[in-house]
This record gives sequence, structure tokens and C-alpha cells, in this order.
Amino acid sequence: MKFSENWLREWVNPQLSTAELVQRLTMSGLEVDQVESVAIDFNQVVVGEVVTVTAHPDAHKLTICQVNVGGDQLLSIVCGASNVQSSMRVPTALIGARLGDLEIKKSSLRGITSEGMLCSAKELGLADSSEGLMSLPQDAPIGEDLRRYLQLEDVSMALDLTPNRGDCLSVAGIAREVGLLTRCSITSPDFSPVSATITDTLPVTLYHSAACPRYVGRIIKNINGQAITPLWIRERLRRSGLRSISAVVDVTNYVLLELGQPMHAFDLSKLVQGIQVRMAQPGESLTLLDEQTVTLDAQTLVIADHQQPIAMAGIMGGKASAVSASTQALFLESAFFAPQFAVGGARRYGLHTDSSHRFERGVDPQLQRHAMERATALLLSIVGGQPGPIIEVTVNNDLPVIPTILLRSTRIKRLLGQTLPVNEVTDILMRLGMTIVPQDDSWQVQPPSFRFDLTQEVDLIEELARVHGYNQLPSHLPWSQLTMHSQPSITVEQLQAVLIQRDYQEAITYSFVDSQLQQQLNPDAAAITLANPITSDMAVMRTTLWTGLLQILLYNQKRQQSRVRLFETGLRFIYAADQTLIQEQMIAGVVTGTRWPEQWGERAQQVDFFDVKSDIATLFHYVSINGGGATPEHYHFISTTHPALHPGQAAAIYREQEWIGFFGALHPSLMQTLEITAPVYLFELRVVPLCQTYPIKFKEISKYPSIRRDLAMVVDQAVSAAKIVATIRQTAGELLIDCQLFDLYQGKGIEAGKKSLAIGLIFQAVSRNLTESEVDTLIGQILSTLEQSLGAKLRK
Repeated sequence: MKFSENWLREWVNPQLSTAELVQRLTMSGLEVDQVESVAIDFNQVVVGEVVTVTAHPDAHKLTICQVNVGGDQLLSIVCGASNVQSSMRVPTALIGARLGDLEIKKSSLRGITSEGMLCSAKELGLADSSEGLMSLPQDAPIGEDLRRYLQLEDVSMALDLTPNRGDCLSVAGIAREVGLLTRCSITSPDFSPVSATITDTLPVTLYHSAACPRYVGRIIKNINGQAITPLWIRERLRRSGLRSISAVVDVTNYVLLELGQPMHAFDLSKLVQGIQVRMAQPGESLTLLDEQTVTLDAQTLVIADHQQPIAMAGIMGGKASAVSASTQALFLESAFFAPQFAVGGARRYGLHTDSSHRFERGVDPQLQRHAMERATALLLSIVGGQPGPIIEVTVNNDLPVIPTILLRSTRIKRLLGQTLPVNEVTDILMRLGMTIVPQDDSWQVQPPSFRFDLTQEVDLIEELARVHGYNQLPSHLPWSQLTMHSQPSITVEQLQAVLIQRDYQEAITYSFVDSQLQQQLNPDAAAITLANPITSDMAVMRTTLWTGLLQILLYNQKRQQSRVRLFETGLRFIYAADQTLIQEQMIAGVVTGTRWPEQWGERAQQVDFFDVKSDIATLFHYVSINGGGATPEHYHFISTTHPALHPGQAAAIYREQEWIGFFGALHPSLMQTLEITAPVYLFELRVVPLCQTYPIKFKEISKYPSIRRDLAMVVDQAVSAAKIVATIRQTAGELLIDCQLFDLYQGKGIEAGKKSLAIGLIFQAVSRNLTESEVDTLIGQILSTLEQSLGAKLRK
């Protein structure tokens, strides 16, 4: 949600600086993601009036303008804009003015002295693009400083709202929050009802009242479709991230931003008989305002006349019924579409609009008539016209039911760790707009209609903590009784610390994920579908942590972060064979980019399959030395296939005989679908079997020297190094204390289909010196066993 600070302060104006206001909003849970100036830094730009316009004697594309800026004499300014004309009022940069890095100086253009510059909106940073000069209203005071006239000492703020706070997707909603937090009164604009001057109405029929239980409309005739949107509305739209389109559309967008109610205007002359709110019929098509033609499915709610669909309800209007400069009569719509029906509708068609964004999160079901009156008043003041009476169709049984919630003081103390005074609880609830009935040590609370996210007692307690101030809650040292453990334990926090030391960063993602992406990553696992998802891309519970991690990776790569090393610990939600729900703790990671951050001392190298395998092996080593039981050789990587992983770079991971996870490179087809170019590696491990521990058994450290022998074995390409190492360990027995693969060679001297593996063996006895002959005997036994069981031969 992006808005102008000046606009907000017209509603509520606390005695706080911009920085203090940002801090207060963020600490209350409404994170301010961005604060930026609404214009470039410029000075000495004033409102000027073009008095005369004459052709330049030596350049047919230039004109000489005499401009009144409120001084004793007119300024002569050479201008190249095609829309300049006498009597227009324009921003005028005086000699010495600075527009960002540009300084205006007296100059000569084709022999004519120019004493300033007439400015376009783009040159002032008020538009990304513009054609010709910026035209100011005719009542703009000549000579007035432009920054003061346009109130450009202003900033735009962007809130990163959580999906449950749809009530704050408007200036009015944010003003409520600021008033609540600062105890300031709110001053709203005049929303007085507009009296009808004509009797024209249009029949409205709700065929699917569960999806649209309230529909409000109004006819306005004899409007001026060519009217220009006032500059103050255009500026507020611009500062909120919207562009001006036409007076009618600008007003509906303005009300959307101001009150949070999406609206739509139809050209009345293009409607046949009446309005129907119904589900689309299979095969129906609709050409939208963006000129995209979509084929509608039977799950799509549409607004239709008696001939065809004219809009996708709560998403986008149709081109056939759109208003234009020739429109003389409007039908204005303000409706309530239930979130459970709105979620996913736009996404199915690859759309995302400001309207769908709000309806998916929830709109106040009592707001529609209020918004209609506001939009009508604004339209009459801009485009004129004659309004008809408000048309309202409501099915009360299908409107959201406002719950009555029991709030207990004992529950407040239990969750917050302290008792809040009764008068403070009552005060906060009333400031939140709640209806309350005090009882003994409790309250019966009914939230306002715009706080549709408050449904349980814990929701109310969260609000109490938020308004009271999280930083005001006391901190207590935890109390626990120290006891001796019979065996070691490995915690998730310890695993996290290991990965952080390996240069990973921790990520925390939602348990609700995109069903389409998850289906691609884990098609064999049935996902739990949410009955009422927050948004369409958070519609199912995750069956793998890879879904969220890949979304974060994509988010970072789109922002030019090519080196990403992330891990996450959390639950996955899967069905067991008997269809019972299992919530299993997992630890997963995603890696792409270079092995190390860029530096001068070492050439950058791309991370590969074995780098990630090494990270996983480090986890195993940590568990082995801290948890007893299994040692690193008890963990096995076995080549496998997985829908999300590269066919030639995928491994299943086992601890002894128990499967604990997968790792490998992302499948090429998925890389293409997700538009990823650099290799991506993934791993995911089950925490419980990974961290299983046993009582630690101590053994004596040998004081005798060790003997090392290196073997280079030539084997078939299909024989894994793990099999060779396991065979060596089994044959050598207790005298072999370490066995490591240190080289792989394929090339000259090695026949096709073969490979050479170099393995280091270290022998040591605990109670005596080993002799060379003993070690030679063991080596002979090892070579013989390797040749017989695996066909391995010593490389000559």
C-alpha cells in the first residue's frame, strides 16, 4: 500500500516527524518498506502565465514566449514544446534554478535570449514520461513557488502489509491505525449523501449471493466525458503509484485508495437491460480493459448484462462496456465480493489488479454505500451530471457474521506474561472500535466490520500487545531446573549454527505455498488444501521446504543477487499411508552462484554438486562427534531419481538403513520453467533421524605411530567410491582408523568405461606398534577382496 504522507495527515495529523511516524507504524506491525520524495530536488520554479507566443525567426520548431511570473517585467523564454499556447499556466524555472543536477542559465537559442525554462512534468520528476509542458490550473497563483503550490514537501510511503491486514489497504484504514496509536482524532472528508435528481435505475439480480451478498449501483446521466481530472487528484494518484487515465476512472481509483473499496464504472449506453451477478458459463469469453481476451471457466464470478459478461467480478472490467471521452451516462458499481470466492480468481488468468488484491484479503462489507456516495460527489464536481437513486441489493444471510469473542484476563496474562490493567484493556478495545460488554474478569467483544481478521481470543490479545507496545512488555530470564542428561542431544539450533558457519543464511518462509510450484517439485505427495487461503499463491500446506526456498531464490535473483546460500528449518505437512496427517521437522537448503564471495586473491568458481555434498557431510560429522552412535561412514549417498532433481545429479541420503533426505541439482526443465540460468543445488533432511543420538562411548587414544598407504584402484564407471570404501573398511577391521577418497582420474591411460580412484588408508593399533609386514598383509587382503567383489584392480 503506497500513499502520500500529506494525504494521510489530512485525515490524522499527530505531532510526529516523518521518521517518528514511520517508526511508530513499523513497531505496530505495519512495516514501512519504503519512504521516498514525491519529486526531484528543485528550486526557483514558480507558476508562470504564457502571455504571448510567437514563432522563432530562425527555427520552425521553437517559439518565443512572453511569460508573466509576477514580476515587473515579462520574461522572454524560448520553448520547443508543441502544446505551448497563450494564457496557459506552466511551471517556470527562473535563472539560477536547479532541477536536480541541471542549472538554468540565461542562454541564447538561435540568436534569441532565453531567460528561463518552461517545464514538463518529467523534468520536475513528477512523471516518468510526459508530452509537452505541464499545464497548471487556470486559478494557479502567478509567481507562486511551485513546491509550495503543489505541496511537494511530501513523501510517499509504502507499507509491506501482512495478508491479514486488508483493512489497512486505504488511507482511511491507515489513518485509523495512526489515530489509535497516537490518540489523535480523525478528520474525514465530507461524505454526505447525494440527493437523486433523476429516477432512473437499473435492475440488479444476484444469482450467486454467497459470492456477492451485496451489490450497490447508481446511474449518473449527462456527464462530460472529456472533463479533465483536477490536479490535486492526479497528484495523489501519482504519489500512490497510480497513473491518471480519465476523470471517471481516476475517481474510482481515488476512492479505492481513500476508502479501500474497489469500484467500477460502466458506460450505461452499452449495457443491455440490467445487471446480473452470476458464475460464468463454460465457453464464454470476455475482452478485458487491457485488451486481453480470456475464456472464462465455470468457477469465475462475472458481472453481466442480459446479453454477455461485461466484467470479471472484483478483478477487471470488460472493454466493450468501458467508459470513454464520448460517454454521456454511467452506471457506477460498488460491491462486496466474499474473499473465499475471490481468492485465486485473478491468478487463474495470470492477472493481478488493485481490486483483486483487496477483495482477496477482504473488504469491509458495510463500506459499499459509503463509497458510492463519496464517488458520486467527486464525479458531480468534476464531470457534472444528474445522479439517480442508489440501487442496493443485499442478501443478509450471506454477509459475513461478526463474531462475539470472550476475552479473559487470565488468558491475557498467560500469553503476554503480565496482567494489563482492566481500564487499559477496555480503553484499547474501545479505541480499536470494538463493541464490549464487561464481565467478571472478562469481556464480551465484537470487532468492527472492517476488522474481519479478528475471529479468536488470541487475535484480540495480539491487538492488546500491539497497541500497548511490544517494547513495553517485560523481559524475564527463563527459569529451569538443571538436570543431567543420560545421553547427548543435538538441537535444531546446533544444526543451524553449523550451516551458518558454512556461509549459509537462514530464511523463514510461510507454511502456505503456491500449489503449482509445489506440484512441480513434489508431484507424488498429496498436499493439504486450505479451505480459506490468504491468497491464491498460498493455497496449500507445504510438503517440502524447497517450495519456499526457491521462491526466495527467485526473488533475490530478480534483484541481481547471483550468489545465494540459504537454509530453512521448519515443518512439512504430509499424509501417512493411513491418511493421518504428519508434521515433520525438516532442514533444507538452496545454493547457487560462486563458491566464495568475490575477492582479489582467488579466481571465482561456481559452486558444484560436491560442494553441497561437503556441506551435508559437515552436518553428519557434527552429529557424529557430538551425539555418539553413528559415525560419518554410517551415512550413505545413493544415486536416485527425483522429479525436482537433475537425472544425473540426484542422491537419496541414508543413515545406516533409514532414509533421511534428498539432495542434488535442480531439474533442467524446472530451471527453464522458473527462468533460472545458473545451476541450483538443493538438499532436504529429516531432522529427527538425523539428530538421533546414543550414549557416548569413550575409547583410548593410541600413543603409537600410524602407517599410511595410498591405493589407486581402476574400476568400472558404475562402481561407486562409497562401495569401495565400505569394502575396504569391512576387510581391514579395527586397525584401519581412516579411509578417504582423495582423487578421481579419467583420461589418458585409463580405458573407456573405467575410472581411477585414489584412496588414502591410515592404520594404527591402540596398544602396540604396527609392523610393515602386518600392513602389507592387510593391503593384500584388501586388494584381493576388491578385485573379487568389485572387479577393482591396482593401477600400474
